[in-house]
Amino acid sequence: MSAQGNTSQLTAERRTDFKRSSTRSLRQGGRIPAVVYGPSMEGIPIHLDAKEVYKFARTSRSELFHLKVEGKTIPAVIKAVHERWGNWIHLDIQEVSENKPLRVKIALDYQGVAAGTKVGGVLQTQEVELEVEGLPSALPTSIPVDISHLNVGDKLTASELKLPAGIQLTGTGTELLASILLPRGAGAAEAEEGTVEGEAK
Repeated sequence: MSAQGNTSQLTAERRTDFKRSSTRSLRQGGRIPAVVYGPSMEGIPIHLDAKEVYKFARTSRSELFHLKVEGKTIPAVIKAVHERWGNWIHLDIQEVSENKPLRVKIALDYQGVAAGTKVGGVLQTQEVELEVEGLPSALPTSIPVDISHLNVGDKLTASELKLPAGIQLTGTGTELLASILLPRGAGAAEAEEGTVEGEAK
């Protein structure tokens, strides 16, 4: 993996043998099979160095990079990852235009300690990523989500996020991201305690 400016570059080789044994040999040899599609190279089967891919994708799968294959370099993103037993076994790579908005899913980075958890509440996160749209160069590696203000009973939806400039939600904004709940049984215990106190009076 190399870098051009602030953009990483991955080099791929074209696949020519599609036998199952060949695919297995590629993976055993530290390569990841993939397919790249887009305006200039529709459905080209390739393979990449697994270590380089993991190193690049450690920050974000949605990050723009330059893919070099057969002497040609194109801007691209990893569109989909196929896994088996925790290992990446195949990638779908999409060629993109740096001047056209791209729709991708970005990882959510929950930050802070929710106020409600300090008084016995339990944090529940419903989503680990969110679909957004923006120019490839504007897509962040992750979206920060501040949960420090959440109290027991509070909910946080996608529309409440402060997104980076140039990025928009693709959904309705009503997607539930996180909430603070009372521990299971706590509500019933409090109600029972209130009943006992009432009888005592």
